[in-house]
Amino acid sequence: EYIDQMIEIIQDLIAKGHAYLVEGDVYFRVRTFQSYGRLSRRPIEEMKAGLRIDIDPRKEDPMDFALWKASKEGEPFWDTPWGHGRPGWHIECTAMSISLLGKQIDIHGGGQDVIFPHHENEIAQSEVYTGASPFVKFWVHNGLLRLQDEDDEKMTRHRGNFISLQEALDSHGADTLRLYFLSSHYRSPLAFTGDGVNAAERGRQRLLNAIRPNIDGRTDDLVDVDPYINRFLDAMDDDLNTPQALAALFDLAREINRRREAGAAAEQAQTTLREMASVLGLSLDDQSHPEQKDAHPFIELLVETRNQLRSERNWQLGDSIRDQLEKLGVTLEDTSSGTQWRFKNHR
Repeated sequence: EYIDQMIEIIQDLIAKGHAYLVEGDVYFRVRTFQSYGRLSRRPIEEMKAGLRIDIDPRKEDPMDFALWKASKEGEPFWDTPWGHGRPGWHIECTAMSISLLGKQIDIHGGGQDVIFPHHENEIAQSEVYTGASPFVKFWVHNGLLRLQDEDDEKMTRHRGNFISLQEALDSHGADTLRLYFLSSHYRSPLAFTGDGVNAAERGRQRLLNAIRPNIDGRTDDLVDVDPYINRFLDAMDDDLNTPQALAALFDLAREINRRREAGAAAEQAQTTLREMASVLGLSLDDQSHPEQKDAHPFIELLVETRNQLRSERNWQLGDSIRDQLEKLGVTLEDTSSGTQWRFKNHR
């Protein structure tokens, strides 16, 4: 759909002297773009040393990259002023970005493995064509995801060492996965481990416990949420430092639970917690089955009754309530911030 725009851009680059034709192939002259390498912060000679041995001898310079390739027998092709061929690896990004978003874009993402040469080349051809600099205001390159036993190999479809997104969602749920990924900085590599995902699920349960409805009759104990909000904003402004942003969320949740354990409500703080969580895409929706949700008020009542029995040192009856709930698939956990409960099959 964007072949015409690609051809137009390549013609312009040739006319400006930044590209040249060789036997139906068109190459970009890298050394005509003075700031080439600024994204990866590497000089051209260093990048040149890392190139493959089988460099096309027809190039004027080994660093030059293909804008268009002459078609080989049996390959798809399009008609161009320089013959039948197909696009190079990078030109479609420039054509689509400029056509849909304009000469400059605010944020461009991608894996760290495509900083060079793909994004370096995209910058060069785009800025030479439009004359607008910078082509991208903010680059966000994420670390690569790998399986626990795959050492430094990233997950890739062709190697088969991957877990599909649907499989992960079916097994863990969206909020748990988000918490898992957000617990490390996006630029850091990450290993997909069972222990890590389970820890994220426990974290989700702590947040859920903090926003559960308060028991009737409690007065709202106003929590000073400004320090938590400021910490959250500072972290997000610091190159999307989501681990620190999550720390602010969990500290606020801990304060909410502490107030509730003391017999007070913290509804305004709960609203703030939900709002900050929503910035990270966390719904904090209870993902129980409908019939389980109907049981929530009764479970809360039993938990409160057990807590009252324990405060009266009636350990035997309190333990009996816990054991009966366990048989019904409800697990209780006594923590410093109060008793938390969850369904055993709760994602």
